[in-house]
Amino acid sequence: MTDNKRIGVVLLNLGGPDSADAVQPFLYNLFSDPDIINFPLSFLFRKRLAKLISTKRAPKIIDQYSHIGGKSPILELTTKQANALQKVLDEKIESKVYIAMRYWKPFTEDVIHQIIKDKIDEVILLPLYPQFSVSTTGSSVNEWTKVKSKYKELKDLKVELIETYYTNPVYIDSIIENINQTIKRFPGERQKDVFLLFSAHGTPVKLVKMGDPYQKHIIETVEEVMKRGGYKQNHFLSYQSKVGPQKWLEPKTPDTIERLASEGVKDMLVIPIAFVSDHLETLFEIGIEFRHLAKEKGIEQFEVMPGLNDSPKFISALAKLVLERVNGKN
Repeated sequence: MTDNKRIGVVLLNLGGPDSADAVQPFLYNLFSDPDIINFPLSFLFRKRLAKLISTKRAPKIIDQYSHIGGKSPILELTTKQANALQKVLDEKIESKVYIAMRYWKPFTEDVIHQIIKDKIDEVILLPLYPQFSVSTTGSSVNEWTKVKSKYKELKDLKVELIETYYTNPVYIDSIIENINQTIKRFPGERQKDVFLLFSAHGTPVKLVKMGDPYQKHIIETVEEVMKRGGYKQNHFLSYQSKVGPQKWLEPKTPDTIERLASEGVKDMLVIPIAFVSDHLETLFEIGIEFRHLAKEKGIEQFEVMPGLNDSPKFISALAKLVLERVNGKN
């Protein structure tokens, strides 16, 4: 990157409905994405299928959101991340941090309009997905490329992508810090025996077989956390949030909780390893549904590690990634 140029840092994230009325259109946008629904000839009826799925699923999802405040907290949390990152970067470079959500506001097009207005010289795309998948980072980058191509004034805009940071030491340290804080909820003499259950968002097995590196990245993140954190507790990796009839990565987190309970585990800490912000999958699926299952199966203390959100350690990881890219180190 060149000195004396104004840099735009675009945080790429999934987005989430900001009201009950937004749930169905949010789901429609999600299931209309060719990086999500992709099978032979699906382009012929993808939008009709998305309409059907979103209409059918909306009442259930609205009910789930009603248990965590009636809407997704992801924009509020991402805004806090953006503001905290801006504060750190202001001490080092001239920059402006933006948020581009994939399936709800602010959309990529909104952000690109603002980048044009702000006369940004160079852009760094920073996904809030530490591990790469075609259905997350890939989809967000595809959308960015598609929308940007519509604007002639951006033809020469330099754009760089920070594709992954799943074993970045500062990112790993931010997870370790969160684990260490959460494990203190268990009585001191029991902390050494707490079972560490890492739960990652699942993905279709088909994607993995096609070369998607997401599962490999998740496994490496878990290994690095265990090693760098010096944890001696038993641990395991499972997958959650399956949608649709396709075969997804296994073992499933609910099945794993049941198995561990049947094997006598009494203290469990669930670590949402693929998420950097709290949202429906952490607050409702793990925090309410899986907690209820665990108690029902005999687990005595069930705790969930909060998302990294705007923790100073995580923000410093993001800042370091940006500054290294600005200085041409990665």
